[in-house]
Amino acid sequence: MTQDIQNFIQYLHKEKQISVNTEVSYARDLKKMNEYLLTQGVTGVQEVTAPVLDAYVLYLEKEGRKPATISRNIASMKAFYHYLGQEKRIASDPSERLRAPRIEKRQPVILTPAEVTRLLEQPGGKTPKDLRDRAMLELLYATGIRVSELVSLRLPDVKLAEQCLVCAGSHGERRLPFGTVAAETLERYLLEGRAQLVNENSGDWLFTNCSGGVMSRQGFWKLIKAYGKKAGICAEITPHMLRRSFAAHMVSGGMEGDAVQELPEDPELVMAPRYAQIG
Repeated sequence: MTQDIQNFIQYLHKEKQISVNTEVSYARDLKKMNEYLLTQGVTGVQEVTAPVLDAYVLYLEKEGRKPATISRNIASMKAFYHYLGQEKRIASDPSERLRAPRIEKRQPVILTPAEVTRLLEQPGGKTPKDLRDRAMLELLYATGIRVSELVSLRLPDVKLAEQCLVCAGSHGERRLPFGTVAAETLERYLLEGRAQLVNENSGDWLFTNCSGGVMSRQGFWKLIKAYGKKAGICAEITPHMLRRSFAAHMVSGGMEGDAVQELPEDPELVMAPRYAQIG
């Protein structure tokens, strides 16, 4: 069966051109399945039956695998045996009746407006690093910008007079407005902090690390985690949680969910609750 799995992975790579991560996931899932089947004396694909695969799924459940993991394994098996059917390696598909377990959707954790305020106020000093961190946190919450976009901003992307950021992506240019508080913290960072952090190799990056290099997503995540702990917030804070909080607070302030996703260009229409004094 090992050769059949290898042939399947090659097929995905050449014919389907799937991503490397997906390819690795399929290979890992099917390798684990094959190892289990060998312990049951099943060595060839023709020997695999529906009850055998049912027993394997039960084995995964007893191992304590999460429903999402089991669902992914079932998807891998279905794709594999469908391929074997196309290649005439099996007469019938033993995975046809497999059903993924029900996955309970958890409500996403968001911060309260009060917790957001405490978090944003943590970098309260006057050092260049504090000014940078405060500006980054304020912009992240005020605009709902992705962290990858935040750390990739350049000086020309900032329109202080218009109080907005310009983000270029695969779907075109997006203008993300922000309020007065974010504008003031960003302006102060530009006037009093940035010059002391950058060097001759920093180019026009808006935010850099303390060595003048580009700020990484991982580096910014560590900052948020540290400030969350300092603010006494029990939940483990991530940049994505702050984005979700931004969206939830705007909806609770009266904005429709679709409008939050679209982010209108009029700065008066998009204002996070911290700046609109909602809630």
